[in-house]
Amino acid sequence: MKKIIVLILLVVAGIGSYLLGKPYYDLHFSTIKLEKSEKLVFIPTGSSLEDISLLLDSEAIMDAADFISFASKLDFTEDKVEPGKYLMTKGMKNKNLIYALKNGNQELKDVRITFNNCADIEDMAGKVAPYIEADSTQIVSYIMDPKTIEKYGFRNETISALFLPDTYEVGEWDMSAEEFVQRMADEYKKFWTDERKEKAGSYNLKQSDVATLASIVEAEQSAHSEEWTTIAGLYLNRLRTGTPLQSDPTAKFCWGDELEGVNRLLKIHMQRDCPYNTYLYKGLPPGPIRMASKKAMDAVLNAEKHNYIFMCAAPPEDGKYGLHNFAVTNAQHEANAAKWYRYMNSLDR
Repeated sequence: MKKIIVLILLVVAGIGSYLLGKPYYDLHFSTIKLEKSEKLVFIPTGSSLEDISLLLDSEAIMDAADFISFASKLDFTEDKVEPGKYLMTKGMKNKNLIYALKNGNQELKDVRITFNNCADIEDMAGKVAPYIEADSTQIVSYIMDPKTIEKYGFRNETISALFLPDTYEVGEWDMSAEEFVQRMADEYKKFWTDERKEKAGSYNLKQSDVATLASIVEAEQSAHSEEWTTIAGLYLNRLRTGTPLQSDPTAKFCWGDELEGVNRLLKIHMQRDCPYNTYLYKGLPPGPIRMASKKAMDAVLNAEKHNYIFMCAAPPEDGKYGLHNFAVTNAQHEANAAKWYRYMNSLDR
């Protein structure tokens, strides 16, 4: 009987030790359940401990109940939740995950965003959203909110001029749409130095006008930026003399996706009534036809001084395609156009 009692006591002691020791062991020595080598986990702004527990459970990293228990043991409370991107690695101990979240040890603290070659606000937002907390819908909605547009002194048609394509270090991941736009506004102010403003004024252009003209120049010549200052000078000559810009990209813009993939415009394409169609309306269109680059805007501000009024696609020479021939008179332009048509007709034979 004594032996049985001793055995029972040993079993009870063993079970008790297990029950008391297992939580400690699980917290300090057991690892998360991640199957892949690593995974980025996004903790949104405003997340509670329960939200995090459910997120980790859904990602098959840690059971929700275990997370709540471990957080309590390590004094991880609601007020210590830091939103951001956290890197989880295979073999990571449970306690290290809790400490990482508690101390805000984020992955990618210095977030770098890049957006280039953007057609519009929606296109830009889609390129920015993967790098910050705000999603593309939130970014577009905030930018196009009338209060935002009024705050920064633009119109619906010109608000895209606020965003200068480039690469930017924006700090941590938990950036809202409002914070992103304010950061871009700060970059806009940096770009528009007194010298640039003075150059724009010398052409009687507002800052958004420069972006509008730059967007046309860039769309007109996407392959050879060395022509940008020449083309900008040509358009400035037309603006100064009241001559319609007659820019193919502005006419194409009026058709939207209907002319997607069409490179050679016909006369009918120049006839759609639309305020952006510079074949029908003199002066600059209401706003940019795409998001102009800094380089294109500087090309406008440093436009080449010449008397060109006309330009026409040039037949390729020495294997170089996509250049233009420029002309001062209509007669010269007609001769250049004849060269181009002869070349195009030769391709159809």
